[in-house]
Amino acid sequence: MIETSGLTKTFRQGKKTVNAVRGIDLAIGEGELVALLGPNGAGKSTTLRMLTTLLTPTSGSARIAGFDVGKDRDRVRRSLGYVGQGNGAGHNQRVRDELVVQGRCYGMTRQRSRSRADELIEALELGELAARTVSTLSGGQRRRLDIALGLVHRPPLLFLDEPTTGMDPQSRANLWDHILRLRREMGTTIVLTTHYLDEADSMAERVIVVDRGTVIADDTASALKSELAGDLIVLNVSDAAALVPLLDGVAGIKDVTVAGSRLNIRVERAEVVLPELMRLGDAHGIRVLTADMTRPTLDDVFLGLTGRSLRESAAAGTSSLETAGELR
Repeated sequence: MIETSGLTKTFRQGKKTVNAVRGIDLAIGEGELVALLGPNGAGKSTTLRMLTTLLTPTSGSARIAGFDVGKDRDRVRRSLGYVGQGNGAGHNQRVRDELVVQGRCYGMTRQRSRSRADELIEALELGELAARTVSTLSGGQRRRLDIALGLVHRPPLLFLDEPTTGMDPQSRANLWDHILRLRREMGTTIVLTTHYLDEADSMAERVIVVDRGTVIADDTASALKSELAGDLIVLNVSDAAALVPLLDGVAGIKDVTVAGSRLNIRVERAEVVLPELMRLGDAHGIRVLTADMTRPTLDDVFLGLTGRSLRESAAAGTSSLETAGELR
């Protein structure tokens, strides 16, 4: 569904050249749900804008549903739906009217546009809102309308650029229920960007991490957490100095840090290593006072890959280039 090779994008900022995307290689199959993640300024949104024909690549190639993004822009646009970070519907327009107009923009007949609008209103539970103006809708209701607008022409591919930002947990869960159900019914390929790592972890079948304009990781969330972060075992022991040298003989330990009587131990499989640590301490007269085991998160993966947390990057806000819409 998506195939890129050596995709790059550079911008001019005064006399300076900014390399927003430095060579993105992607291969996303039909029907996949993929999360594209990275810190602010990593090149995520610039990549999305190239894939959706909103920006022209500086070099490299990209194909959407078999169509070249540079040579077959019309076919590419008909093959995808794009739900951006802002609301796409006119604030003073009625919900149903917006959907009908969207269908007409894609060349549907008036009758077919109305029929398709009714289908999406039912599918996304917008029936009670159909006659209301967009300005009267809540944030969650507007996002459901945005997704309906992106699906009017039945695209095989849907881009969701931070679709649940600013929503309360209940609205987020409700929106994802609708998205996943529509995906099951339509077989749509979905590419998601989000700063909510729990969404990427629980929803996406693959996680692609982008930093400094390149792909630095591409795998399932569970594989990335296991291979790049590892489980964390926290032990409080009677004699940390005596226990640490003994850990060299324990398989599966990736990293150990000591703070007084507390040991933070990164391991491949905590459920296997923790009993071994308990036996080791007991055999050498070292009492384990407390033991805690924590599974890694995707934020741990980011910290390991980039040296910073995605949450910290999200909280830091956007750069001046991003504010100008030139680089994200």
